[in-house]
Amino acid sequence: MAKIMIGMGGILAVIIVVFLVKPSPIDPVAYTPGKLQALSGVLEPNTHLQKAELLALGKIHGPEEVAVDSLGRVYGGTQDGSIVRVLANGNLETFAETQGRPLGIQFDTHGNLIVCDAFKGLLSINPDGQIKVLATSADGVAFKFTDALDIARDGTIYFTDASAKYSPNEYLYDLLESKPHGRFMRYDPDSGQVKVLLNDLYFANGVALSSQEDFVLINETYRYRVLRYWLKGPGAGTWEIFIDNLPGFPDNISTNHKGTFWLALFTVRNKAVDRLQSYPFVKAQMAKLPQNLWPLPKPYGLVLALDEQGNITQSLHDSTGEHLGAITSAREYNGFLYLGSLHNDRIGKYKLP
Repeated sequence: MAKIMIGMGGILAVIIVVFLVKPSPIDPVAYTPGKLQALSGVLEPNTHLQKAELLALGKIHGPEEVAVDSLGRVYGGTQDGSIVRVLANGNLETFAETQGRPLGIQFDTHGNLIVCDAFKGLLSINPDGQIKVLATSADGVAFKFTDALDIARDGTIYFTDASAKYSPNEYLYDLLESKPHGRFMRYDPDSGQVKVLLNDLYFANGVALSSQEDFVLINETYRYRVLRYWLKGPGAGTWEIFIDNLPGFPDNISTNHKGTFWLALFTVRNKAVDRLQSYPFVKAQMAKLPQNLWPLPKPYGLVLALDEQGNITQSLHDSTGEHLGAITSAREYNGFLYLGSLHNDRIGKYKLP
């Protein structure tokens, strides 16, 4: 028995050595997040999101962002590369197939659906479902993770490439590596040219223009913050932190064009992940493990309302995460807030007071 135990110990030691010698898929650095703030005051948990109607329940898979057309039909991009719309009777029909992964979607003033497809780039889909590729690269660097967008009244498209290093299947590597690989860009519909406005963002995610279009917000998911990039005025071309140290991971952000931004947080912050960020060696080893062995995100639904000064004015919760959790987008249409998710099988429709 002793010999068997010694032999097993030797095998285990070899496995550990091999594991440690194996190259890590990431090259992490240390990062110290801000102190986790309590969910109190305006952030006090409530049950508002549990009252939302559920559209296409069990019929749709991963509508990360939601758009509504002039006829009131609700659209969402799915995990299999389709863009579907929900009809009045609750059934679905396929509007287009990008053969990629549609993420951010929004209609322009001509009725075209503008799409950030993680794999295919920036796309425009006309009312007949015909797809046109607008852009796949900027400054000679191909998009790796085309993510979120907003469209100005003149048709200019502001959008993000979440990571120039990691693909959508590797987005958690960006979290552990703690290095800035994201970009924020502008597409000119007249010239067809893309200009990079900001480089070196920590997972560049949601985009939203202010009501006067004098500034635009960009989410940095893995820094728990939102940036403001000035488009007009004396600060044009500069940026600053709009809101910092958020209680969760900001995903998409949208505007109601009346002074309110809706910020979707995928989940609340994880204390274990926050502590882990200070230890690059441990992060490098964790990245070698199957992702189902990593700390799991807490099931939680959370949406914040922000004013144009960066103040949180309201919070909507589902602390169980069972009705609406892992929310990745919140967009207001005609008195309702439509809620999408990267992984869920439903679209939330919450009636605003």
